[in-house]
Amino acid sequence: MNLLAEIYRPSLSLLTDLYQLTMSYGYWKNGLADRTAVFHLFFRSNPFDSGYSIACGLQSAIEYLENLRFDTDDLTYLGSLTGADAQPLFDDGFLDYLGDLSFELDVDAIPEGTTVFPHEPLVRVRGPMLQCQLVETPLLNLVNFQTLIATKSARVCYAAGVYSPATTKDRVIEFGLRRAQGIDGALAASRAAFVGGCAGTSNVLAGRLFGMPIVGTHAHSWVMTFPNEREAFDRYADAMPNNCVFLVDTYDTLDGVRRAVEVGRRLRESGHEMLGVRLDSGDLAWLSIETRKILDEGGFPNASIVASNDLDERLITSLKLQGARIDTWGVGTKLVTAFDQPALGGVYKLGAIQDENGNWQHRIKLSEQTIKVSNPGILQVRRFQRDAEHRGDMIYNELLNWRHGQGATMIDPADAYRQKHFASGAESSDLLVPIFRGGELVYSIPTLDEIRDRVRESLDHTPAAVKRFDNPHEYPVGLESGLHELKSKMILDAREQT
Repeated sequence: MNLLAEIYRPSLSLLTDLYQLTMSYGYWKNGLADRTAVFHLFFRSNPFDSGYSIACGLQSAIEYLENLRFDTDDLTYLGSLTGADAQPLFDDGFLDYLGDLSFELDVDAIPEGTTVFPHEPLVRVRGPMLQCQLVETPLLNLVNFQTLIATKSARVCYAAGVYSPATTKDRVIEFGLRRAQGIDGALAASRAAFVGGCAGTSNVLAGRLFGMPIVGTHAHSWVMTFPNEREAFDRYADAMPNNCVFLVDTYDTLDGVRRAVEVGRRLRESGHEMLGVRLDSGDLAWLSIETRKILDEGGFPNASIVASNDLDERLITSLKLQGARIDTWGVGTKLVTAFDQPALGGVYKLGAIQDENGNWQHRIKLSEQTIKVSNPGILQVRRFQRDAEHRGDMIYNELLNWRHGQGATMIDPADAYRQKHFASGAESSDLLVPIFRGGELVYSIPTLDEIRDRVRESLDHTPAAVKRFDNPHEYPVGLESGLHELKSKMILDAREQT
C-alpha cells in the first residue's frame, strides 16, 4: 500500500515551491533540462543541541518519487498561471514536456534509523537537471520533519531508559495527535516517533496506516460524567474490562489510586486484570512513589504507572533522578511539535554537473559563513568503526581517487588543524545505499520494526559522550583530505574571480 496515495490524491507533483518550476522552465528553455547533475540533501546542525540525529522519512520520499507525474489537472492549473505582463508563465511546449515526464533519477540515501550528523548527505540525487530540481522541495519536506521528530523521540526514549543497556520495562507512548500540526503533521510525527523508539501511539489512523500499536483508555470527562469517581471506574471496567488504565487525578490523586485498586480487585474476580493507572498532573515524582506503594500493598505489583503532562527528555531525566516510579511515559505536545526546535535546517545543494561532453564539473556555493559553504562532487559517507563503536564519518568525493581499504585522513571543514587518521584496512562501510536506478526502485523497504531495530543498533554503537543531553561530545565528521584540498582550491579560485 502506498501511504501517500492512501491519504492524498494520486498526483503530488504540485507539492513544490514555484521557483522549482520556474528554474525547471529555464533549464528547458536553455537546453539544460536533460543535462546530468548531482544534488545532496543534508542539514548543518543537529536539532535540540543534540550530539546526533536519526535519519527518517525515506519511505515517504520513495512513495512520492514512485508516483511523480503531472496529470491533466496539474497541467491545466500550471497553464493558467500568468506573469507580470498577464501572459502565460509557461509555454505549452513546456507543459507538454512535463506531461510526458518519466522519472529517471538515480537516488541514494542513508537508511532510516541510522544516526547521522551535520553536513552528511542523507539523500543523493543524480540525473536530468530538471528532474533533480523538481524534487528538491518535496524531499526536504518529507525528510526534514520526520528526521526532526525521530531525533526528538530517540532522545525522549533514551531518557526514559528504552535504550539503556540495563534491563528496563519503561516505555514511551506518543500522545500528540490533538496538538500536532494538522493531519499530515500528526501522521508523519506518529510514524517518526515510533521509529525513534516509542512503543505505540494514541493516533488510531496512524495505527491503521503504519501497523503501529495504539494505546488509550479514558479522559477526565469520563470521570466527571458520573456522580463519583468510584462509579466512573466501575462503569469503565464493565465496558472495557480488558483495557483498564484508570486516570486517577480528576479529584484527589492518591484517593483515586485507592479506588482504582478497589475496582481492580473486582476486575480480578471476574477474570480480568487492571493494567495500571495514569497520573496527569501534580508532583509526578512524589505521586508516583506513593502510587507504587498503594498498588503494591493492594496486590497489584505489576500494574503500570503511566505519566503524562507536558513531558520531554529533560523532565523525564529529572523525574528519574528524583526516584519516580513511572514505567510508561505518555509524551505528546513536546514530541510531535518538536517543541524546543520547530524545524530541521535541511538544505539541498548542487555538487556537480556534466558539461556538453559528459565531463563532470564540480560546483560549490560560497558564503561568508563557513558552515554554509557547500561541498563539491558526488559525495558519499564512510563510517569507521573500532571495538564495536563508531569512531568517525568521512565525507568523500567519488570523482576523486580515494578508494575503500586505503588509509584515510579526514579534515574538519571548519578547522583544518583538526584531523583524524584511519589506518589502511580499518573497519568501515558506506552509509548511502542505492534506492532508485534510472527511476526503478532497487531498494527493499524495511518494516517499521526493522527501522526501530536500526535505531537501537546505531545508538548502541554511538559513543556515550555523544548521546548525553548537556554539552554532548562532538562526533568526528570531516572531509577526506583530497576533497578538502579540492574545496579549498575552489573557494580560493572563486574568490579571486569576484
